[in-house]
Amino acid sequence: MTQTLTAIAAAGLLAACGSESGSGSGDGGSDKAGPGKEGPAKGTTAEALTGVRWNVESLTVDGKKQQAPSGAYVKFGGKGGTGGNFGCNGYGAKASVKGDTVDFEPGPHTEMACEALDFEKRLARAMDGRLKAEVEDDRATLTTADGDRIALSAEAGAPLKGTEWTVTSVGDRGTATSLPKALNDKVKLTFGKDGTVRGNLGCNAVTADADARDGSIALGMPKATRKMCPGNVMPTERTLLKLFEGKVEYKVDHRTLTLTDGKTVVKAQAA
Repeated sequence: MTQTLTAIAAAGLLAACGSESGSGSGDGGSDKAGPGKEGPAKGTTAEALTGVRWNVESLTVDGKKQQAPSGAYVKFGGKGGTGGNFGCNGYGAKASVKGDTVDFEPGPHTEMACEALDFEKRLARAMDGRLKAEVEDDRATLTTADGDRIALSAEAGAPLKGTEWTVTSVGDRGTATSLPKALNDKVKLTFGKDGTVRGNLGCNAVTADADARDGSIALGMPKATRKMCPGNVMPTERTLLKLFEGKVEYKVDHRTLTLTDGKTVVKAQAA
């Protein structure tokens, strides 16, 4: 499936949400909680909410609780900006957090057809306005003036190195093309602290040198197995192999890794 962002939505998201490049050490950030890190900080409710990626666990409207689809989240400013994902479509937003009160205004969003569209509309309505926030450890609850509740949980970000990244799409700068069903959860890459990358291209295993620093990775000559693979697997393998023996830019946005050589864009998720 090809997912294309509208120009206005993409511009709004880039301005409001931003993205994070890897650190100079190539670790892609720390998992430790604290101000500016991926986890609730101790202190006031505002301090605990801000700068954390909060996964949406459930939405309760008129007393009816509905579990959130995987991928729904929200951030209230801090590193990476304000915005999130309703469960399928991403969005930018404006937010101010004072004491235990959050004024939230969702902004431009993508417009993909989604199975969870009904949930997305309900969540967007609930998030739009003034909310009361309660934070306890890595859990938070947002309550609307009508008594509807949004349950949230904090999730630590993933470092570049040591994380098993599952490739979810391979495309160009304008589109993100999902992998064939035969490759679901099979294309994986792990960047080691020993300066190598190991993984599977969907059928064949691969290993190579990988020097990550300053937001880029210098990939060496790949050493891959030579199995006979189904025809629908080979285009993805060939595209991924083209990234080797060169330099790719990388960005880690919480638990999403983006690799690009200027033409090809590869997105992967941490487990």
